[in-house]
Amino acid sequence: MRVLLSTWGSRGDVEPLAGLAVKLRQLGVDAQVCAPPDDEFVALLARANVPMIPLGPSVQSVVSRPKPPTAQDAFKLAPELVAARFETLTRAAADGCDAMLATGLMPAGVRDVAERLGIPYVLACFHILGLPSQHTSPGKRPGTPPATGPTDRRAEWAQDAERVNALYAEALNTHRAAIGLPPVGNVRDHVFTEHPWVAADPVLLPAAGQTELDIVQTGAWILPDERPLPADLERFLDAGEPPVYVGFGSMASYAPQDIARAAIEASRAHGRRVLLARGWAGLSTIDDAADCFVVGEVNQQALFPRVATVIHHGGAGTTGTAARAGAAQLIVPLIADQPFWAKRVTELSIGTSAPDPTTESLATALATTLSPTTQSKARSLGPTLQTNGTEVAANLLLQTINS
Repeated sequence: MRVLLSTWGSRGDVEPLAGLAVKLRQLGVDAQVCAPPDDEFVALLARANVPMIPLGPSVQSVVSRPKPPTAQDAFKLAPELVAARFETLTRAAADGCDAMLATGLMPAGVRDVAERLGIPYVLACFHILGLPSQHTSPGKRPGTPPATGPTDRRAEWAQDAERVNALYAEALNTHRAAIGLPPVGNVRDHVFTEHPWVAADPVLLPAAGQTELDIVQTGAWILPDERPLPADLERFLDAGEPPVYVGFGSMASYAPQDIARAAIEASRAHGRRVLLARGWAGLSTIDDAADCFVVGEVNQQALFPRVATVIHHGGAGTTGTAARAGAAQLIVPLIADQPFWAKRVTELSIGTSAPDPTTESLATALATTLSPTTQSKARSLGPTLQTNGTEVAANLLLQTINS
C-alpha cells in the first residue's frame, strides 16, 4: 500500500506530515512526503527516515527577502504551485498510489490528480481559520479588498471564495482540462471537501461546531524527537535558573525589527537569562554577556520543559510543543492563524501575547508568564493534551483506503 502526503509551507506544515508518515510506515504503508526542497525539511525527513519528493520552490526563497511577500508575489506563486503539484504528484504516483493527503498553503491540484487516478483524497489542516464558518470572518487573502459597509458572514465567505478563485482557478482548470477533467467553479470548497481533517488537540483547539464543514479532528500529529541537546546548550541550561526562550521559526522577513534586543532587555529586566533560536529570522545576541546563548535547530521537545517562557510567533506547531511541555508562552502574533493561538493561550491562562512588541510590552507580558499562577497552569495543562493524533489519523486513512 502506498500513500503520498503533500504540503508546501513552513516547518509547521512539514513536520506533522513527517510524524504521520512515520506512523503509517510503522503500519506497513509506503508513505512518502512531497514537500518544499528547503535544506531544513530535507534534513528533518531524512532524520525521520521518510522518503521525500521535492515539491515546488523552496519556502526560504519566497519568505527570506528584505520585505514580506506581496500580493503580486502571491499571484505569481499560486499558479507555479498548481503546476508543480500536477507534475510532481503525477510523476510520484506513476508506480501506483492508494491515497493522497494534502495540507499547507491552499493545495490546489492534489485532489485533481487523485481524481484522475481514481483514489481517495483527504485535506488536512492544523487550524480552522480558513474553513467557512458563521462564527468567524475569513482571514486576509491577496486580491480584491473586502466590500465596504456592513456585510454578513455568508457574504464575507463568498468573497473569500472569489479571492481563492482569482489566485488559483485559471491555473487549476487549465491543468484539469489537460488531463480530461471538467472545470471547478469553487476552488476553495473543492480543495477543502466537505469532510476536512483537523490535526490539532481538542483542548487547544475545540473545533467541533465551529465550521460549516463536517470536520474530523484527529489530534495533533507529533514527530517524536529523541535527539539529545548539544553539550554546550546543556551547560548553559545547568548554569542557572531556566532561561526565556525566544524563537520565530520560519518567519524570516515577518519577524519584528529588533525583536531580539527587545526580548533580551525585557528578560534582563526580570533577571532572566535568554536562549535565542537563530531561525530564518537570524536572531542574534546584542552583546557578549554570558546571560545569552544562541542555538540553531534543536530538539524543542527536550528543550521546552527546561525554559521559563517560550516567546514565539504563535505557529500551531510551536504552540502545541510548548503546551505539551508545560511551558508558559508569550506569543507575538504576526500572520495567518497566529492571532488565534495567541488568544487561545491567553484564554487557557498558560500565557499571554504582545502584538506590538517593545522592551516595555514584553517585560509587562513576562510578568504574567513568569508568575507562579501561569507557570502552574502551564505545567498542569501539558499532561492533559492528546499525543496519539498520528495513530488516529493513520488508522482513519487506512479505513478510507479500504472502504
